Amino acid sequence: MRWQGRKQSSNVEDRRGQGSRIGGKGTGIIGIIILLVGAYYGVDLSGVVGTPQIGTAAQQSSLSSEQEAQLNELSRVVLADTEAVWADYFSKRGSRYTPATLVLYTAGTQTACGTGQAAMGPFYCPADRKVYLDLSFYEDMRKKLGAAGDAAFAYVIAHEVGHHVQNLLGILPQVNQAQQSVGKTQANALSVKLELQADCFAGIWAHYAVNQKLFEEGDIEEAVAAAEAVGDDRLQQQAQGYAVPDSFTHGSSAQRMEWFKRGMQGGDINQCNTFASN
Repeated sequence: MRWQGRKQSSNVEDRRGQGSRIGGKGTGIIGIIILLVGAYYGVDLSGVVGTPQIGTAAQQSSLSSEQEAQLNELSRVVLADTEAVWADYFSKRGSRYTPATLVLYTAGTQTACGTGQAAMGPFYCPADRKVYLDLSFYEDMRKKLGAAGDAAFAYVIAHEVGHHVQNLLGILPQVNQAQQSVGKTQANALSVKLELQADCFAGIWAHYAVNQKLFEEGDIEEAVAAAEAVGDDRLQQQAQGYAVPDSFTHGSSAQRMEWFKRGMQGGDINQCNTFASN
């Protein structure tokens, strides 16, 4: 991606190195699957936030200072790009986009949704309208999920910003309310639709990146591969050798790639109505 030296967002709160290391890193793939329920790449932190980390003892990030500095800049540039995309969308509809704040932290931090842990992966807290990200997740993507590259990491940020857009549009609270009145299987199905829509919204950012010629050779493939890597079926297969579709909360690899591509190809939010799709 062409991100070096470009405009960075000022809506960033840097908490790296502050406070105690809650939970730490070192979660194995089994721990990631358990944490996947409602939290991993997601927004429903109930039952996960504030619980002890599942896995080994805390470990220091394997990122070098140079890598961390680059990821810091990349994150701020991608956030600025999402702000341009969504500011344009809201403006054309006579409204104003209120950007999310990106919180960079190390291992654990307090949020309006409870205690956030790096073991959950990046997440969005609707109560404070902030996206939480431990930069060392880049290494988790590369080593544990097989999704490497700056475009893959950018997709993660664009996905979480997608949840913020859902929150601003009233979609997120409506879905959360609907989940309270149905059984677990139906609630999971609603969660899948919510996550796939966030993937489609991330695709709208990718559409912008393509039009602005920010993607270099292989970047589209990196972003699509990242969407594939976090499919529920793939992660469950890795963890336990089989997948349980009724337990999916984020969608299969095929679904996540499909909706990301849909947003990227059309750049049209009207093509992202996952709730009207079977």
